[in-house]
Amino acid sequence: MNPDLIRRLPKTDLHLHLDGSLRIPSLIEMARERKVALPSETEPGLRETVFRTHYRNLPEYLEGFRYTTAVLQDAEALERAAFELCEDCQREGVRYTEIRFAPQLHVRPGFELDDVVRAVDRGIRRAAAAFNARPEVASGAEPRFLAGIILCALRFFTGEFAPGFRRLFEAMPESPAKEVYAAASTQVARLASRLKHEQGLLVVGLDLAGQERGYPAEDHRGGYQVAHEAFLGKTVHAGEDYGPESIFQAIGDLHADRIGHGTWLLDESKIRDERIVDRKAYVERLAQFIADKRITIEVCLTSNQQTVPELAGDLRLHPYGEMRKRRLSTTFCTDNRLVSNTDVSTEIARAVDAFGLTEREVRDSLIYGFKRSFFPGTYLEKRTYVRQVIDFADRVLSGSAAAPS
Repeated sequence: MNPDLIRRLPKTDLHLHLDGSLRIPSLIEMARERKVALPSETEPGLRETVFRTHYRNLPEYLEGFRYTTAVLQDAEALERAAFELCEDCQREGVRYTEIRFAPQLHVRPGFELDDVVRAVDRGIRRAAAAFNARPEVASGAEPRFLAGIILCALRFFTGEFAPGFRRLFEAMPESPAKEVYAAASTQVARLASRLKHEQGLLVVGLDLAGQERGYPAEDHRGGYQVAHEAFLGKTVHAGEDYGPESIFQAIGDLHADRIGHGTWLLDESKIRDERIVDRKAYVERLAQFIADKRITIEVCLTSNQQTVPELAGDLRLHPYGEMRKRRLSTTFCTDNRLVSNTDVSTEIARAVDAFGLTEREVRDSLIYGFKRSFFPGTYLEKRTYVRQVIDFADRVLSGSAAAPS
């Protein structure tokens, strides 16, 4: 499969962080306007000092968010970032994406959680309207561009990255930190429910992000129960820097429909729970359960290589190869387009090279993304949209679809 064909295929990006996916020129411009100091004010300089090709570990990978979140502290910046991110997705053939972010990282006095989400919603709608007005899309010859918003709860947060959330600690001065984190997750879940059902925003789901080690999913049951009862989609970062039992917690405790990363799903050596005696059997049963329930793994190949030393040297070592053999439901995602310097087309091309994927396998993986999305519409609307996507993908593969202008 050549790069042009991959770019023409309709794709999704279901694991996409807004604050990890800014354009560098926009970051520099917004930082200058908002008097945010950057290590460099040139793109080569930032690529060398912050947004590198290789990182030693996950904390180093996350360092860049110090600067992106610092500029995304007002409505104009958030709307612009969302608009440009949608444009970047459209340019490489992504027709559906779910943009996730933690609104609690962007609040300040006079600019509250609702304001943060509304700004992102405006940026997405503006980009979608422009794309969908194109003649080939408006006529129905090609699928529309659609997007949803996933709000991120955090396993933990610090004053450095979330100064606006210090009020929670002030409001709960006698509570252990993990209770404050749990309360914050419940607050975000209630926000997601209200903005979706009462205000009609593009919110489609809830995510739980942040360091797994020491911050178990079970602490956030309350928030996820709110999301569950509000019929929101539920995804969880799990198995990224902890073992398979973290993935089971996401499914069992938080009702996860999808798993972000799931890197160590099949690695029994990563299990740390001493109560699990037969580790091999545990992994096999967990993988079978995920396969049977069609719980989708949001695979982020480049991001994993950058943060997991064991995978850095050879992409063929990534567990995606075994996931593919087991016919698990997987979809290719970017995680962070800026921080990982990638897009979905690049992720697919790398997978084709490393794992020898056929056109049919790529097609099926792309369709999984559309089918397992938290679509911002009715089930019947989603079926119609997915059917249109499948027909368009088949025309692209057969060579009957016109090349993009």
